[in-house]
Amino acid sequence: MFSHVVLGANDIAQAKRFYDAILGAIGVPEGVVDPLGRLVYSHKGGRFLITRPLNGEPATHANGGTLGFAVDSPEQADAWYAAGLAHGGMAIEDPPGYRHPPVGKVYLAYLRDPAGNKLCARHLVEAN
Repeated sequence: MFSHVVLGANDIAQAKRFYDAILGAIGVPEGVVDPLGRLVYSHKGGRFLITRPLNGEPATHANGGTLGFAVDSPEQADAWYAAGLAHGGMAIEDPPGYRHPPVGKVYLAYLRDPAGNKLCARHLVEAN
């Protein structure tokens, strides 16, 4: 459904340290800063970019928005979460664990990145 996702950040070097850690924990190669100063990750046909806002204004997080990363296991979600906390992320919501939303049993871990963006690692355990 999605070809790419872009989030804003004011400090690309800080974002690279954070995202290299959390995405590396789930098997994504290290990000590359392109000639325009954008941090780019490519994996399994998708692209994830971090950039300073093009309008020159400060980056802000989306109130109510969440970017979810698919992970292969609860252990991978926990590694993602630990890497995020160790690299400037902030724990939010409930601790990582199993939830039972209408889609089925899932394992979720939530963080905010250093710029305040809300992130989630999601492993679908059992679909309804």
